[in-house]
Amino acid sequence: MKITYYGHAALGIKVGGKHIIVDPFISANPLAEHIDINELKADYILITHAHGDHVLDVEAIAKRTGAVIVSNAEIAGYYAAKGFQAHPMNHGGSWNFDFGKVKYVNAVHSSSFPDGTYGGNPGGFVIEGEHKNIYIAGDTALSMDMKLIPLRTKLDLAVFPIGDNFTMDVQDAIVASDFVECDKILGYHYDTFGYIKIDHKEAIQVFFDKGKDLMLLEIGDSIEL
Repeated sequence: MKITYYGHAALGIKVGGKHIIVDPFISANPLAEHIDINELKADYILITHAHGDHVLDVEAIAKRTGAVIVSNAEIAGYYAAKGFQAHPMNHGGSWNFDFGKVKYVNAVHSSSFPDGTYGGNPGGFVIEGEHKNIYIAGDTALSMDMKLIPLRTKLDLAVFPIGDNFTMDVQDAIVASDFVECDKILGYHYDTFGYIKIDHKEAIQVFFDKGKDLMLLEIGDSIEL
């Protein structure tokens, strides 16, 4: 499983021979200006919630690639009504795709499209594929629901927002890592806007002091599990 960071909360995942894009907000992110969305491969697009900084490039990528859009019922229905392929899910439900198993789990946030359309309840994804398991939390506050995840899935990586203001901060992400029983963390949803700028060295050190590994990838860089 290969995971690439495209800035903000956008990820690329290559697993089971398939390419997945998560929450593509790339073309309007000045920090990701070297990433060309027209070069990205996508068989699936996973969307945690409907905010503009998570769905900006969904239609452009889906139109070019024919990717299946996977999200909650409201978001999937929104794109299906526009003629895109979509797979609806809801909280607690899972589905076996051709790359692995995906479960849609709770997140504590809000969700509406830039045009004001209701975007359903926000969520995160637990992905099991190639004998590796990851949790993409989406935009969320620290939640006791996170404790449910390791009851079903032993994680190899957890992806947490750490920018504060709109989501968890670094300290809450440490607690979240305890809740999901995973000490290998990929941080995201930081630095893009003034509200969510962080001190990278301090964040990494705080995790290190707790015996945990916080990775802050350069945009366009990848890790393999």
